[in-house]
This record gives sequence, structure tokens and C-alpha cells, in this order.
Amino acid sequence: MNPKITQALSVFTAILFLAALATSLFLGIAYAGLLWIGFFFSCAITFLGSPKLKGYAYSMMIFGSVALALYFPHYFIEYGSFKLSGLIVPLIQIIMFGMGTSMSIKDFLGVVKMPKGVLIGVLCQFTIMPFIGFSLANMSGFSPEIAAGIILIGCSPSGMASNVMSYLARANLALSITVTSVTTLLAPFVTPFLMGWLAGEFVAIDVMDMMFSIVKMVIIPIGAGLIFNYFLQGKAKWLDDLMPIISMAAIALILIVIVAAGRDSLLEIGPLLIILVVIHNLAGYTLGYWASRLLRLSEKDCRTIAIEVGMQNGGLASGIAKEMGKIATVGLAPAVFGPLMNVTGSLLASYWHKKPIKGEDEE
Repeated sequence: MNPKITQALSVFTAILFLAALATSLFLGIAYAGLLWIGFFFSCAITFLGSPKLKGYAYSMMIFGSVALALYFPHYFIEYGSFKLSGLIVPLIQIIMFGMGTSMSIKDFLGVVKMPKGVLIGVLCQFTIMPFIGFSLANMSGFSPEIAAGIILIGCSPSGMASNVMSYLARANLALSITVTSVTTLLAPFVTPFLMGWLAGEFVAIDVMDMMFSIVKMVIIPIGAGLIFNYFLQGKAKWLDDLMPIISMAAIALILIVIVAAGRDSLLEIGPLLIILVVIHNLAGYTLGYWASRLLRLSEKDCRTIAIEVGMQNGGLASGIAKEMGKIATVGLAPAVFGPLMNVTGSLLASYWHKKPIKGEDEE
């Protein structure tokens, strides 16, 4: 982007921020909706023009989407007689298909090449986050369905965002991709079991029904993507370039629909839910890292496992909540977790990127 355009956008963004802040303080935050929405989206565009801030552009877009849904929820609940929540599962399937098109058998060779790292990553993923979620849900005082959502995000596998953050953090990208792939494929079996065990006291969990729902959302579209990649690898570059954009747009749309559906509950419990979600997320990074250190993984692998454990597949968790028929309650924690983990993940990746690993070539 032209430096002059970036500079002009920066000034415009600063003006929007000051106007939104002043309006919120003197007239009330309810009157500052368009200004806050404009600020976040202007931030996203401005950040794209800065090499140092480019990684935060998507996070700003997500915050803009959340603001849009909070201020104008009626536009995102239904269109005519069609409830927009019906788009969530197809959008998840599109995202998973995109994940499948970017995968190959090489992504699973890591199980053979680095079995210790993969095993530790998978075990940490399906123990640390579920039990932290269970503890936070019990302490929260939230209604049972909202509390169950905290457990749900903890029981979900890691997502593709963790691969991006691992790359930025100079971590072990191959290990990150393998752990993401393995936990995603295990999710139809492990996530329902953990939810039945840990969340059963909060909401009724039909383990088999949840298992089939995840197979429909994960295994089938990823399998279709793998087949597509196998036969058309290198022959559909336009799709390779387009799928990440489609996936990001799909995640934003899913988030808008969930926030709009659960707006009233979110406004009531929002601050406390945000605090608990941040604790959940940061505890995942911390415990994932130190568990890996205790099990004598390399620094690069410890960073990888920390990111894998701390960053969950919020989109899949949202899809599960929709299949449960509880998108406005169980779906709230995943909706809050997604944007916040992108911010914390970006900050952590930036910190580690500036802190090279000693003796990296010797690992």
C-alpha cells in the first residue's frame, strides 16, 4: 500500500477513535455504534499497510464484525423466514473443506518423524483445556448452558490459526500442522466423550448425536478436500489462493450470527465471560509450554505445543453448539474465545519472533 495512503488512513482511524470515545463518554456507548464499527474496520485496512501490524488486521476485522452484530443484531438473526444460524454448519464445512485442500499425507508423516512431540501435543490438547474449562465453568456462576460453552471450547481441537501463529513465532510449523490435523480428525470421537463426561452435569449431551454431527462437519468435508487435493494438486491454484480468504470470511460471518443471536446474554455477562475466556486461553499457552518443558521437548517444540493448546477451533465449537440447538447460549464462549485468542496469539507470536532460539540449527 502506498505510504501516503497508509498515513492518511492512520489519521482517519485516529479521528474515528477519538470521535467514538468522545461520543461514548458524553452521549453514551449506544450512540457510538457506527463510529466504533468504522474504527475497527478502518484499523484493519490501515494495519494491512504496515508490515509490523499486518498480522493484527484480521483481529481488527473480527472486532469490527462483533461490534456490527452487537449494534445491529436484527439484521443477522433471520432473513425473511430463514434463520441465518442455518448457515453455520455449511460454513464450517466450507472451512473444513479448505483445510482438507491444503493438507496431504505429508501432514501426517510427522506422527512417524516426531512421535513424541505429536503425542504430547495431542494429550495436552485434550487434557489441559477441557479441565481448565470445566474448572472455570464451575466457578463462573453462569447459567448451565453458558457454562457448558466454556467446557465446549476447551474440548475442541486446535484450529488453523495455530499454524499461522506457529509460523510467526518461529516454532515447529510441521509439528503444528500435524497436531492440528490429528486433533481435528480425533475430534469426532474425543470431543463428544469429553463433553459427556465434563459438561453432562450442565446440559444434556447426546454423545452419539454429537459424534455424527462432528463427522458431518469435519471428516466428510476434510476427506473431500484431501481427495480434491490429491487429484488436482497444482491444477487449481486459484482455489488455493481463494480458500484462505473464504475461510476467514466464513469465520467472521459465523461470529456475527452467533453474537447477534446471543446479544442480550452477552451484554449481561460479557465482561466476566471475557475475563474467564482470557484466563482459559492464557492458561492453555502457559501449561502447554511448561508441560512440554517438563517432558523435555526442545524450545521450538515447546512454543509449538503452547500455541496448539492455547488456540482452539472456535468455529467447530460454534457448529457443535448450533447442532445442539443452543447457539445463543452454548455458542457464546466460543464466539468470545475466537477473537481474543487471535489477539493474544498474535502478541505471543510477535514476542517469540523477536526472541530467536539459541542453537536452533542444532535441534
